[in-house]
Amino acid sequence: MGIFDRFKNRHAQEKATNVSDTAERKVNEKTGNKYESQVDDAQQRMERELGMDRDRPPEQP
Repeated sequence: MGIFDRFKNRHAQEKATNVSDTAERKVNEKTGNKYESQVDDAQQRMERELGMDRDRPPEQP
């Protein structure tokens, strides 16, 4: 795995995180934050399933 592969992987994960955050904000905005905790729980579950757990530090080569 070269340096460019690591950059692409890190960039893809950052982009996916940004998309996830944007989706969460839009849903909360549309629902008036009425379901904020449920939306947050769903986002965390989805990210864990995709291996994007924010609590875990990024993997080092």
